[in-house]
Amino acid sequence: MKIEVIESKGSTYKALFVNVLEAVKACGMNGKVILVNDIQTILKYGVKSTPALIINGAVMMAGRLLPPEEIAKLLQQHIPPFT
Repeated sequence: MKIEVIESKGSTYKALFVNVLEAVKACGMNGKVILVNDIQTILKYGVKSTPALIINGAVMMAGRLLPPEEIAKLLQQHIPPFT
């Protein structure tokens, strides 16, 4: 699972990133969370407001700060089933 957090520098800088790390840990996942603030990447995803959460290349949320519990729910919805 690829998890990216898009944040611009400001008062909540890295707040979503910290919440995502907490949610990943709570879900018992071993994954890499990438903090993105590169304008080219932001434009690639079409994000118009930050912070934003990207899971496996899809924008899950933009423009608000989610608590770890809500992020955990989103992550669990995108865990691939075991085959």
